[in-house]
Amino acid sequence: MHHHHLLSRQGNIDEAGLEMVLFSLKKIASGGVFDHLGGGMCRYSVDDYWMIPHFEKMLYDNGPLLSIYCDAWLLSEKRPMAEQSRHYPALFKRTIEDTANWAIREMQSPEGGFYATLDADTEGQEGKFYVWNRDEVKHILEEDKQLYPLFAAHFGLDRKSNFEGDWNLHIYEDRALLAERFKLSPEMVDRLLDKARSLLFEQRAQRSKPGRDEKILTAWNALIIKGLARAGRVFQLKQSNGSDYIDAAEKSMQFIKNTLWVDNRLLATYKDGQARLPAYLDDYAFLLDALLELLQSRWQSDDMAFAIQLADVLLQEFEDQEDGGFFFTAHDHETLITRPKSFTDESIPSGNAVAAFALGRLGHILGNTKYIEAAERTIHSAWLRLKKMPVAHASLLLVLEDMLFPPKIIVLRGTEKMLKQWQAICQKDYAPNQLCLAIDNEQLNLPQGLSARQAQGNAVAYICTGSQCSTPITSIDELILALS
Repeated sequence: MHHHHLLSRQGNIDEAGLEMVLFSLKKIASGGVFDHLGGGMCRYSVDDYWMIPHFEKMLYDNGPLLSIYCDAWLLSEKRPMAEQSRHYPALFKRTIEDTANWAIREMQSPEGGFYATLDADTEGQEGKFYVWNRDEVKHILEEDKQLYPLFAAHFGLDRKSNFEGDWNLHIYEDRALLAERFKLSPEMVDRLLDKARSLLFEQRAQRSKPGRDEKILTAWNALIIKGLARAGRVFQLKQSNGSDYIDAAEKSMQFIKNTLWVDNRLLATYKDGQARLPAYLDDYAFLLDALLELLQSRWQSDDMAFAIQLADVLLQEFEDQEDGGFFFTAHDHETLITRPKSFTDESIPSGNAVAAFALGRLGHILGNTKYIEAAERTIHSAWLRLKKMPVAHASLLLVLEDMLFPPKIIVLRGTEKMLKQWQAICQKDYAPNQLCLAIDNEQLNLPQGLSARQAQGNAVAYICTGSQCSTPITSIDELILALS
């Protein structure tokens, strides 16, 4: 999606590449790795058809997937759809809603932090909580004669069982085809399937639930904060429940500030009322990145102050002063056999890449070159690895893109009412190279770099790319023209 956007900015269109991405996301959301009743993605598939997962759900998978599906939804909504892909936007929207709702319902602690994982097993049997017996489903859905045939065709219960004589739900026939086959309107198909899903979800809630690892990990919370803030920002413009997602993200961020930020340093983990272990690179980098997303959803001056504190600790305690990049442990961490400095994406993004990405963008927001230069040193440090195997360093490629094509920074000042309108204009499209901060006129004591963006009347926009800034924009027509 980033590649497609970058090419389109240069006047080139890679529709085939974009379709590969959207089709892959469609197959994941349709497959058995997604919980079609309760939301959330399982860890991975155990077969070539993405039909049967390892049923464990990880917080660190679902946070980034929320962000990716938000981007896919924005792109697919605006894209002229071929016949086979016309249902992408609705599918992506449901995937976002169901995953965000699952995270808040099942994984957020009363204190605000998010738990780490849900087990694959229930009562010693993997997948027992999730799979269904055909007769059981028929019995639950028998109150409406339309429900079972439609549900069975959609999720494959009219086919051979796929899990040891039972069925793990997997979309075989999309809703548009069901409407044609059953001679129903698309709205009626949605209504009936949602009713069936709700009835089965309520019944499933009576089962013994999978175990839950109730550690609260700073880095993994940062990933879900970013995903929820992203979903909230997108949905806030178009849906009523966006503020719920932003509230949940803010609640987790506040938990981290109150519990895991001690003496101006982060701790890595919390459980049973105790926060402990000095935090690692990923904790600082992911949290800084999450704050930048959260600030674009709803400005809080305290969050920006916290972001600057995190950035300064990254530079002071983690940066390799000789060769660039960041060590996984802080300079004052206990001595280990080795002190790794990895640039490779693995099951989670590279801490070095996320640190450089977030520092670079914070530097552009504040006009602070020390953060931008640290990001550049990281790329120089990783350059040989990046050239040798770019596919293993996708997150670093995003940092390189920001170096070659600096992000557009939009700072909006104005009254609350006007800010919402202007922010909606700035954030309505997929724009990975753009950050928009809407700061109310009442906000004072802004950090250096933002304080110069003075409030002027009901609304004003300041737009900068790299070191070049436009004159202040004071009308919506001017803003739309500048964004185009």
